[in-house]
Amino acid sequence: MPTYSYTARDAKGDLKTATIDAANREDVVQQLRRLRLTVVKVEEQSKSKVKTTGAISMRDIVIFTRQFSTMINSGLPLVQALDILSKQTENKVLSAVTRQVVFDVESGHTVADALAKHPNAFTDLYVNMVAAGEAGGILDTILMRLATFMEKNDALVRKVKGAMIYPGVIMSVAAIAIIVLLIFVIPVFQSMFASVGLSLPLPTRVVIGLSNLLQGYWWAFGLGGFAAQWGVRKYYATSNGQLIIDRLMLQAPVLGDVLRKSAVSRFTRTLGTLISSGVSILDGLEITSKTAGNRVISDAIMASRSSIAGGDTISAPLAKSNVFPPMVISMIAVGEQTGGLDEMLSKIADFYDEEVDAAVSGLLSLLEPVMIVFLGVVVGGMVVAMYLPIFDMINAVQ
Repeated sequence: MPTYSYTARDAKGDLKTATIDAANREDVVQQLRRLRLTVVKVEEQSKSKVKTTGAISMRDIVIFTRQFSTMINSGLPLVQALDILSKQTENKVLSAVTRQVVFDVESGHTVADALAKHPNAFTDLYVNMVAAGEAGGILDTILMRLATFMEKNDALVRKVKGAMIYPGVIMSVAAIAIIVLLIFVIPVFQSMFASVGLSLPLPTRVVIGLSNLLQGYWWAFGLGGFAAQWGVRKYYATSNGQLIIDRLMLQAPVLGDVLRKSAVSRFTRTLGTLISSGVSILDGLEITSKTAGNRVISDAIMASRSSIAGGDTISAPLAKSNVFPPMVISMIAVGEQTGGLDEMLSKIADFYDEEVDAAVSGLLSLLEPVMIVFLGVVVGGMVVAMYLPIFDMINAVQ
């Protein structure tokens, strides 16, 4: 027999929330009426649990947030606005999540508490900003600010990921070309050279040796690659491993510059948005550290939080981390002194968004010739190595 969650009002008008086993929804309503309860909401519990898990894109959340803000600003009650959103959103998972939020809000929970039950859809940053908006009576403004923040943050993430697609595709094509040559093409030349009994030059012998090695031990290469990937993931899952790998990523030529600038942009925009929305600076720093995307930067942010809690400034520990550029440290220090930290952080974020664009363009400009040279040297070198004996044969005939 299915289990249903219900919210109902008693004779005094107080809300009661509980679960009940019944054959169907109508049976639940009848049981509650016999208990002299006025039904507010009834929902099958098992179905709601299944439907509220799944993928929800950033775009879906942005549209949801903007529409929610517009409806609240127009004077619609919270529950009615959420109910409309649950019916019109195209994402079925988000629709189910919103229905659960409606149920919780009708049961007496705040919107922030209701959203916090669905971390797959709403992040800590989202929940804390909504809580600040509810407390300050400016929920519509906070939601609009949230939507703008998420759009800019999503654009930043897509820029960095987009920069990785090109080299990834080129390296994959190069790997496939090398494997095809070693497994299918080189053995043909090897058989031809063996039938002639020609003395082979060193480059040719090296290429043939690699071909024999790959054909005989291809499983070892596959197993080794899998083991290496698994080992790196396990090491990165440890506290020390994550710190070391993230530090190496920041120190990498060109790529490290892109990652550093994108992390600075994300940090300043997130913290600036939280502070301007009424979230306390200590809570803001803690939330921001979780969204930094890099352990080194996250540790620096948490050190700043400890500094603030001890009565010091944010800028001092950030300067000690050697992660943030001097300009960022100076602007944050000025923002602290003038009381306009949120505005200063937003200006830094806007500046570094443009810096990320320039860094990504520089990375792609550098990678193009490097990839071309790599393909030319590796693939071209293999082809030349196999043709060297043929040139010797031609010279011998002449």
